[in-house]
Amino acid sequence: MSTHFTIPRIGLLAGLLSAGLLAGCGGDSSSSGVGEPSQPARVQDTRTFTASETQAAAFDAEGGVTGHDDAEQWSGIRPNGASYRIEVPAAWNGRLVMYAHGYRGEGSELTVGNPSIRQWLLDNGYAWAASSYSTNFYDVRTGVEDTNELALAFTDITGLADPDRLYIIGHSMGGHVTAAAIEDETLATANNPVQYHGAVPMCGVVGDTFEFEYLTQATMAAQHFAHMKNPDAPPLTGIPATNFDAGAINSVIWTIPPIPPSTDNPTGSLGVPTAEGEQFQALMRNLSGGERPVADIGFTTYYWHVVMGTGGRDGTVNGILARDLTGNAGVTYQFDNFPPLSTEEQAFNDTILRVESNPSANGLRNDGLRWIPVINGEFNIPVVSLQGLGDFYVPFRHGQIYRERAEANGNDTWLVQRAIRSPGHCDYTAEEQINAFEDMVAWEQGGPKPAGDDFLDPATVAADDFGCQFTTTDRSGVPACTTPP
Repeated sequence: MSTHFTIPRIGLLAGLLSAGLLAGCGGDSSSSGVGEPSQPARVQDTRTFTASETQAAAFDAEGGVTGHDDAEQWSGIRPNGASYRIEVPAAWNGRLVMYAHGYRGEGSELTVGNPSIRQWLLDNGYAWAASSYSTNFYDVRTGVEDTNELALAFTDITGLADPDRLYIIGHSMGGHVTAAAIEDETLATANNPVQYHGAVPMCGVVGDTFEFEYLTQATMAAQHFAHMKNPDAPPLTGIPATNFDAGAINSVIWTIPPIPPSTDNPTGSLGVPTAEGEQFQALMRNLSGGERPVADIGFTTYYWHVVMGTGGRDGTVNGILARDLTGNAGVTYQFDNFPPLSTEEQAFNDTILRVESNPSANGLRNDGLRWIPVINGEFNIPVVSLQGLGDFYVPFRHGQIYRERAEANGNDTWLVQRAIRSPGHCDYTAEEQINAFEDMVAWEQGGPKPAGDDFLDPATVAADDFGCQFTTTDRSGVPACTTPP
């Protein structure tokens, strides 16, 4: 492979820069949430991050590809501080795929990664590019801007012709980046707007700030539930909950807690809930998207610990916002699938601490995107998205919200959604991901709209075979589909 190390100036991708960029949003910050210099400072703005040219150049560190020794590679650090990778096969088809990575944690070291379908992309003539982003934490604003900046710089970096088509794909937080990048609001307010031709958000936070509402609602409920079942467990007394006690919660909910993967146990092991834990399992199922296959298996995975690890609630999303965003006011918690509240459910709802949300904490800004870019369902390009049925970290409810918003804005004709019978987060097969991307491209190129699943009909979603149509393999512990996909 031919490798290049470059730190060039920012270029433009001819014909792809949207004309809708606004110089500022204007408005009254007290009513609209428009950002003003007088706003409280964000903790995120005090943090520093460092990119590594060596890490960026290590294309094969995550696993190499075969048959592409003649592909050209570029890597380096952009003026915004983000590292990047670009790979172009010798038989390039003129199309560029931007890959948006998921959450990288809270460290200072920036890392860039490869798309999971890298081999397939190169085999089929696609170039791809990925940014580390110039920050870590849950900074989707930076993810969108830095991914778009790299797309716009492709020609300057490589010296190649402008791409004929520009697509974007991403996982988890990168699915949020992907879905946000194509929204009308992003095209109107981003500093680096790009008009993509198609998108594939996978296991994505496509309900945007619902993710943090959900985590708040779930962890507050867990602490309150534990105290109701065992008065020795600390009550939920304040927000943030300085007395959040995951150990006390686990002792009420689990006979055997889920075990996260480790060197000695690479796959981890499923938990076994108590009778009380089965009640809380139903509560979590209702919060996360309702009755559906694989949900109860997903609840018993080690992602329980990931969700509970957000306990204590930081409504600023760990410093991404300047003020608290999330709350649980108006949420009805249930321990079963029957809408009338039982006496116990009524008591739970009457006594749990209630906190109001503050949407203005993530209002419009006059300097670019919102701190957490929104997904309003306002887009007009083909989108094929994947959502896992058992995922309790980025739950199925995100996909339902995405559909509801697209329908409300008359754009649902552009959205195809597929449910995957996976118990964890982003655990999709290569084939499931490739099928989604390939079908999106064929649709964008003038072919028929691909098939998808109905995410909003409760009876359809609750059916035993829901998700079978686009799931390509039976997962361990997940009931097999009676009808092959």
